[in-house]
Amino acid sequence: MPLGDMRTPLLSNSFDVPEEPLPCDPGNPTVGILGSGDYSRSLAVRLVACGYRVVVGSRNPKHIAIGQFPDGVQLLTQREAMVGTEKVVFAALYPEHYHTLVGLRDVLAGKVLVDVSNATKLNSGEPSNAERLAELFPESRVVKGFNVVSAWALQTGAHDGSRQVLISSDYPEAKRTVIQLARCMSFLAVDMGGLASSRHIEDAPLRLFPSWGGPLMVTFLLILFFYGYNFLRGVLMPYLSRGQNNFYQLPLETVNETLPAVALVILALVYLPGLWAAALQLVRGTKYSRFPGWLDHWMGRRKQLGLLSFLCAGLHAVYSMCLTLRKASQYRLLDAAYRQVKAGVEHSWEETQVWRSDLYLSSGILGLGVLTLLAITSLPSVGNALSWREFTFVQLGLCFLLICLPLLHAPHIPAGTDPALSGPGGSALPGAALPGVQTGKDTSRLGESMPPPSSDPRGHSQWRAAQGLEW
Repeated sequence: MPLGDMRTPLLSNSFDVPEEPLPCDPGNPTVGILGSGDYSRSLAVRLVACGYRVVVGSRNPKHIAIGQFPDGVQLLTQREAMVGTEKVVFAALYPEHYHTLVGLRDVLAGKVLVDVSNATKLNSGEPSNAERLAELFPESRVVKGFNVVSAWALQTGAHDGSRQVLISSDYPEAKRTVIQLARCMSFLAVDMGGLASSRHIEDAPLRLFPSWGGPLMVTFLLILFFYGYNFLRGVLMPYLSRGQNNFYQLPLETVNETLPAVALVILALVYLPGLWAAALQLVRGTKYSRFPGWLDHWMGRRKQLGLLSFLCAGLHAVYSMCLTLRKASQYRLLDAAYRQVKAGVEHSWEETQVWRSDLYLSSGILGLGVLTLLAITSLPSVGNALSWREFTFVQLGLCFLLICLPLLHAPHIPAGTDPALSGPGGSALPGAALPGVQTGKDTSRLGESMPPPSSDPRGHSQWRAAQGLEW
């Protein structure tokens, strides 16, 4: 193949975007702004900081307080401001007042008119504000843009390049002009196509976490289900069957038992759609067929589900650390110590239980650490710094470790331990596995029939077994 053919692009440039970067040299041009509200003032501050001359057109320029706009901004009537504007005009006023600008059609003809308004209703089905503005000014080149940038973001500094500006228009040259203007203002311009897409751009600021609705609803339903189950099992049933009052557990213990179950189920929901997708590809014999809509939507929400799983696991860790700080734990430890003294047991150390407890807590800490690593790498700022192989290793290579560690952390209740003295999910609290505290045992006469030996470990174990204290 000749060398010249290698330089030919494989795809034609259908969006009329220049191959070379757009130069960012304002050259001291004049930009007009129709309106004198808060957004107009913030826009003027940003434009002046970026080297543009700004002319603000108001119906009553004399009523504008001195110092409201930065130095160098001219405050004129609307017609005078539009006459002095060279090319770009921002319509920074409410859409219901657009009809008051009809008298400026002659001075706005041929100029780029930027609509910065937002929709008042989500998915109204009506023409967008930019489309209505284009109908009112057919000789102007209407461009939709800057509506997703707040007035505060415009004043945070001329070098804040972390904000996107969505731009759409039916005039490629006008779109290029606004893209260059946004770039000179240190924003990232995103071409959204023709003016018809302005409906979606205007709806964007009205959407509240559009990709989080389903995951949040699933998390809420899981919390509701497991909390209700733990309430019935640990609070209501003991009260109805034995008259035991455990309602004090509702704000802390019951919540702490609910969170790890929810975290594990949500974590399973993160990896389950990938397994179903792989099985579906094996059944179809190809990976190029499209997934069903529900599965595709589910796979697109895995990041949100993973972060919610991390939130529940983190809250579980905080709740668990706070269990020993409450009055109920102090009363339980005092009761257990009293019963141990009354039973005459000097040493309650159990090597097996100590190892089980430490391994139980260690696996939980390691599991939370791995889940934290997955959550951090899910953030775009961190994930973009990783190669695809590194990202895949963290997100998929560590998933088996993440599944095994919570299983090792599964709560256990030693036989004979009073559930009232157990910690989160039934894990024994410090001092809970003490002689004479098990349910159903008469501790009033413990230690009377056979005094516990203090030196011989075998005799101590035999004494506990004889007293029915072995667990």
